Amino acid sequence: MSASEQGEGAAGQGRAESTRPASEPGERAARQSRAEPTKVWTVLDLLRWTTEHFEGLGIETPRLDAECLLAHALGVERLRLYLDFEKPVMEAERAGFRELVVRRARERVPVAHLVGQREFWSLPIRVRPTALVPRPDTETLVGAALELLPQQDERVRILELGTGTGAVALALAHERPGAAVFAGDLSREALNLAQENAEVLGMPERIAFFQGSWAEAVRGAGFHCVVANPPYLADSERDSLAPELAHEPDSALFAGPRGTEALEALCREAPRLLVPGGGIALELAPGQAPAVSEWLEAAGFETRRHSDLAGRTRVVTGHRPAPAGTGTGRAAGQSPAL
Repeated sequence: MSASEQGEGAAGQGRAESTRPASEPGERAARQSRAEPTKVWTVLDLLRWTTEHFEGLGIETPRLDAECLLAHALGVERLRLYLDFEKPVMEAERAGFRELVVRRARERVPVAHLVGQREFWSLPIRVRPTALVPRPDTETLVGAALELLPQQDERVRILELGTGTGAVALALAHERPGAAVFAGDLSREALNLAQENAEVLGMPERIAFFQGSWAEAVRGAGFHCVVANPPYLADSERDSLAPELAHEPDSALFAGPRGTEALEALCREAPRLLVPGGGIALELAPGQAPAVSEWLEAAGFETRRHSDLAGRTRVVTGHRPAPAGTGTGRAAGQSPAL
């Protein structure tokens, strides 16, 4: 919105030519006849205006963003907007919507932060600036991890490193209700958010959260699957990124000068964490897939690459073949040391 439109356009506030009280009824009537009529803004009007405004700013998903913000301001599901296209939106509701649009446009605050949550794997995940907003691309990581797991949940143990909001761990726990899931993060604020999400989704007892830096906090082995979405951006990429990323924690984005530091460390630690026949799933930038595949293969893994919805390599998995005559689990009752 332009400065004048932010204050008046989408607000639908008609202004009389003067705010001085009328001294006579005739003067009041004459002034009212000259006043601009108040515009009635409908749901569809607001969506169209905001979509065009976001398009002009180069925002990647203008219509989706407009719908999410308006639905949040009105306290309804997005589908309800399509059923109420012609419904007038009152000034109090427009005021809240206008504030969200201004923050999205001027400050480039992510929509998820503005509305407080993001859907991931069909689960509502609460988000805050203390942890990376879960992306649709990361659902590829969940699908790849599920393919690595045995079909039977009993005695299956899953470890997520760098859990952030807890979205991946929660998705895996949701899909494998009999598995034991462990999830760690160095950030106490992120862990608090992940635990909050687990409670909201009714899974507070399903996931054991712990604080620590990647695999350093895990002293034992015994996992059937290790999964991680580590930082994989190089420090040199900082100035070329979308402005929305300024609202997310650097520690979840930047790995170091090369961008592969965390990935390389995880490949190195994977063999000691996994049971025979176990596997690891790592999210990465498409160009990092060859190097990560090479590191895992050097550690004795059979690798596979997985593409996201855009057809880009987004995940590399490694499967550790079990020696002939060995099982893939640990003795009953034995737990990984954290």
